[in-house]
Amino acid sequence: MTRALNWLLPHPFLTLLLAVVWVLLQNQVSAGMVVFGLILGVIIPRATANWWPDRPTGFRLGRMFSYALVVIWDIIVANVQVAWIVLTVPNDKLKPAWIAIPLDLVQPEAITVLAGTITLTPGTVSADLSDEGHSLLVHVLHTDDPDAVRDDIKTRYESRLKEIFV
Repeated sequence: MTRALNWLLPHPFLTLLLAVVWVLLQNQVSAGMVVFGLILGVIIPRATANWWPDRPTGFRLGRMFSYALVVIWDIIVANVQVAWIVLTVPNDKLKPAWIAIPLDLVQPEAITVLAGTITLTPGTVSADLSDEGHSLLVHVLHTDDPDAVRDDIKTRYESRLKEIFV
């Protein structure tokens, strides 16, 4: 029974998420929309299961929630900082930098979340991942100390992601 259930629902959380998103996109809750959302939630993960060979194991949802709060706070703060830079720093005084961040993360999902977090935070963009996945190239809009930015990313984001993706 478990094997059949795993075949039918290869990603149960994704099934639930797709169903909820479908109902929210319809702007009305009805039995038909919920059933159709569940049907989509079963069909889409099943149809794409071949491209998901390895599920992340050891994912800690509680720690991901606290990580999301940190990221949201950092996005708000970075928005204010970037607005201040844009309004007060002349272009010839900007100090952009390319920073190579050595990665301790090995799981592709964790590296993807880190790269996405960096890109979501205003003033920074993930530009490239090394072929072996050992370092991430990040562009920073303005910094006096690239090493401090690298250390901040490693301690603020990467260390938390290592706790989430065990």
